[in-house]
Amino acid sequence: MNGKIIILAGGKGTRMDADIPKVLVEVSEEPMIEHLLRVIEDKPMVVVGFQSEKVKDQLGDRVEYVLQKEQLGTGHAVACAQNQLRSFEGPIVVLYGDHPLVSKGTIDKLFKLYHESKANVSMLTTELSDFDDWREGFHSFGRIIREGNNIVAIREMKDSSEEEKNIKEVNPGYYCFDSQWLWENIDKLRNENNQNEYYLTDLVELAVAQNDFIPSFKVEAKECLGVNTKEQLKLIEKFLEK
Repeated sequence: MNGKIIILAGGKGTRMDADIPKVLVEVSEEPMIEHLLRVIEDKPMVVVGFQSEKVKDQLGDRVEYVLQKEQLGTGHAVACAQNQLRSFEGPIVVLYGDHPLVSKGTIDKLFKLYHESKANVSMLTTELSDFDDWREGFHSFGRIIREGNNIVAIREMKDSSEEEKNIKEVNPGYYCFDSQWLWENIDKLRNENNQNEYYLTDLVELAVAQNDFIPSFKVEAKECLGVNTKEQLKLIEKFLEK
């Protein structure tokens, strides 16, 4: 892989009536984060928070850990890893522990995109025909804002205009950052949004403001499915069975 992977795994399983970390909720009789770890070759760094000891008991020494004491958003979660990764130079890929369908091939492509482009920020997107049927969950994903072919912003759905909500290209949250650029810019994030959180997505706008090009490629929608509800859990189990 020639890089580092950060997995965000600090959230609760509240909407699934689970009083355990969300990443430990079982999908096809196995904690969902295990499905992701199976396709990662090198030792990733896992950002833990809610009931962190339970996650550590499950994963043991297969991963490295960093603690996010407060749930202040995805940007804050990645910032928590800064001290431990400060000496690393190269690409850092950020993934989510509640997205169990991402493939090894997709992760490899994201690292390859970095090595070919040397861009400070690169990412994956997915494009949908509509938000109906099993694609309904994507309606809450951030919208990809482009000017021509260039990505210029990612707008969180709750912060989107009515026109932007109609955009069918969405953000699954899979990024690759140049480590030096990431740590130089992560502290510039602000929480001036409806959720009062530090969004990792805002790093894209920071890169654009610095006249950086954001290379991307589209991945199959099913690889981007996350688990936030019992219904989404059942949907992902169906895909795993296939």
